[in-house]
Amino acid sequence: MKHQSYKKIDLSKISTEDINYQTQGIDAVSTLKLAELINQQDQQVALAVKTQLKNIAQAIDAIAWAFEHQGRLIYIGAGTSGRLGILDASEMPPTYGVSDKLVIGLIAGGDIAIRKPIEGAEDDEQMVVNDLKYIKLNKNDVLVGISASGRTPYVVSGLKYANKLGCKTISIATSNNSVIGKIAQIKIEAVTGPETIVGSTRMKSGTAQKIILNMLSTGAMVKIGKVYGNLMVDVQPTNLKLIARAHNLVKKITKANDDEVAKVMITTYNKVKPAIVMIKKHLTYSQAQKLLTKHHGLLKKCLK
Repeated sequence: MKHQSYKKIDLSKISTEDINYQTQGIDAVSTLKLAELINQQDQQVALAVKTQLKNIAQAIDAIAWAFEHQGRLIYIGAGTSGRLGILDASEMPPTYGVSDKLVIGLIAGGDIAIRKPIEGAEDDEQMVVNDLKYIKLNKNDVLVGISASGRTPYVVSGLKYANKLGCKTISIATSNNSVIGKIAQIKIEAVTGPETIVGSTRMKSGTAQKIILNMLSTGAMVKIGKVYGNLMVDVQPTNLKLIARAHNLVKKITKANDDEVAKVMITTYNKVKPAIVMIKKHLTYSQAQKLLTKHHGLLKKCLK
């Protein structure tokens, strides 16, 4: 592992490391005032993300294109950034019924680093190359590098490697003029300013990253037909609450009564899309599945 000398890292150019003069006395105020100060700072996050909507839209289109051409969405990051990528990736299968291989999160130091920090992992430029080779990163994939400072070596190296392979690359930073922004093809820089607690990028930076990741993955899923209106029609009914949600979705879209919905849902094993097609088009389960396959799972096209 090649470690950079800390003396070569100029933190003065990273806005998240600046002193936040609005919260300097946070250790001497009442608990209510402490909460108010954090909340006031958090309100700046959505506005920072708003400045990046055009770039976020470009990123959504790139990810949706990859999904439609046998590509995957890969997140890379270290520390909080890596954990947020893994969180977003892990929520895609239950929410949208996709394979757990479609969206993948990688963190510097491997899965153990999700719970325990691994010394020096974020500075290891070869580790990320090994990680990406292991999952067989290829030119059909989209690689998203997440780094609050925008200079994390693990992320920088990963983006460079992906560019060499011909992947579409996207950067998410919360600092201006980020290193990763100069490497990625699509740059997202939601500048959240000095942290509430200086350098604690799990706060405003992490919140901004979470918002952006929500937008990227949700937007791409909408684009590929995983949403009907604003309803999660590919939800996986893996527990009682989700089974009830699936039934309610079918009832809401088809206007069928409870008994009819319950009967059809037994046939579809609580799958929402085929149940809707069966009821709306008066088809058997097999016919509904064939129609969905023909239209690549796009419910709107099936119901025309």
